[in-house]
Amino acid sequence: VAALLQEIVSIYPLLTPPTLTAHASNRVCNALALLQCVASHADTRQPFLAAQIPLYLYPFLNTQSKSRPFEYLRLTSLGVIGALVKVDDTEVISFLLSTEIIPLCLRIMETGSELSKTVATFIVQKILLEETGLNYVCATAERFYAVSTVLANMVQLLQVHPSVRLLNRAREALKTCLPNSLRDNTFGPHLHNDPTVQKWLSQLLGIVGGEEGIQGSNGAPNPAALFGDGT
Repeated sequence: VAALLQEIVSIYPLLTPPTLTAHASNRVCNALALLQCVASHADTRQPFLAAQIPLYLYPFLNTQSKSRPFEYLRLTSLGVIGALVKVDDTEVISFLLSTEIIPLCLRIMETGSELSKTVATFIVQKILLEETGLNYVCATAERFYAVSTVLANMVQLLQVHPSVRLLNRAREALKTCLPNSLRDNTFGPHLHNDPTVQKWLSQLLGIVGGEEGIQGSNGAPNPAALFGDGT
């Protein structure tokens, strides 16, 4: 693991200014692929977190260059985090919430490639599916607004650049972070005389599949070989 970390930190100077070459990116991505195996294995997952190894990947997630070497690096790094959240482990979620993973994923969801957006959205969705993650996001209006706004913007952008895989993933994540009070007619009596807000709420529930929204959601396809065999 020490040798893998050495490979990772060796390219930090190439991140800013962005001078990363395809060869250097491939070397680090190979190291990240091995780390993904460590992250996904039950016997090594906890030591992996205890050593705070995911933090070594965050500089890669924080890059903004759209060149292929950087995109490949971001995507492979997301795959490591995806392998962690896939196992539905509360300790994993708690660790990630203590870091900056949600802001990093939100930015990738706004600016990344389609596949990077899909994996970043998957990570946010898995965090929201855990009670600790949902409580964290809903603890402040700012956090909830940040997540819901990015997801809503993704849905709007997909009207221009359609992607069924990404739309399903964004819809599932958005549905997860909506409070139940917006689904169970809690505010019905208060909206009785406001048809405009009623219409907006109905449209929102229709889009994300609320209690009275679209029927028969099949969920999102698996983001493929990045972190296993289903979500």
